[in-house]
Amino acid sequence: MSKRHAYAVQIAWRDPDGAGTRSYTSYRRDHVISVAGKPQIAASSDPAFRGDEQRYNPEELLVASLASCHMLWYLHLCAVDGICVLEYRDAAHGVMEEVAGGGGAFVAVTLNPQVRIAPGADRERAVALHAQAHGMCFIARSVNFPVHCEPQVVT
Repeated sequence: MSKRHAYAVQIAWRDPDGAGTRSYTSYRRDHVISVAGKPQIAASSDPAFRGDEQRYNPEELLVASLASCHMLWYLHLCAVDGICVLEYRDAAHGVMEEVAGGGGAFVAVTLNPQVRIAPGADRERAVALHAQAHGMCFIARSVNFPVHCEPQVVT
């Protein structure tokens, strides 16, 4: 039996200068991402595309979504398997390639989780659970580019 889940997200953009999109260089890329009842996310485009480097861009948020989804599945699997995770960090990295004529696509994302488990926990099993988490991750299963995982597990 399958379940469907719906996610409502609002995006709001307004040009505070009033010039609008009269030209490619005339408008700001700053916008706000919001979900009812949650703090807003200040977003923009990548600075390479005239965005504000102080704000999150969609490419960063995609990489963050992959890393976060993997982590949440991994923590779940460890909890179910009796492996006590004490700390989890990831320095995820994504690569996007532009194509001639505009546009582009991600070609790969690499997750680099660094996990600290409790003394006495099964390190080999803790490493192996990353593959299972990857197979369960909703976001990784939804993208059309490879998502690699290079975990490090220590006690």
